[in-house]
Amino acid sequence: MPLTGVLGGARDHAEHMLGVPSTYGVLAEAEAAAQIVQAAGLDAGSPFGLAVAQGLTGIEQLPVQQQQQLVRAAARRYAITAPSRTPAAPATAPRRPAPGRSR
Repeated sequence: MPLTGVLGGARDHAEHMLGVPSTYGVLAEAEAAAQIVQAAGLDAGSPFGLAVAQGLTGIEQLPVQQQQQLVRAAARRYAITAPSRTPAAPATAPRRPAPGRSR
């Protein structure tokens, strides 16, 4: 299966795999494509731009093993550069002294 075929399926599984609404699947697909093109050392520009499409076309001409290596490299690169998903700690109000006590 060509790389673009695999990426095309990403949008259909984004809700289940990533917990995002299915309508955002195309965004996950575009980001994955851009990461793979960048892992190949190519300029991706916008995830929705022509540079990504051209990069993927070139990558699809590579042997499958090299394509798989680029996908793994992109995943590692993304894991390092992706924003943290750790929720911020809720803001707490400053502590007030107990009634009847002075500072």
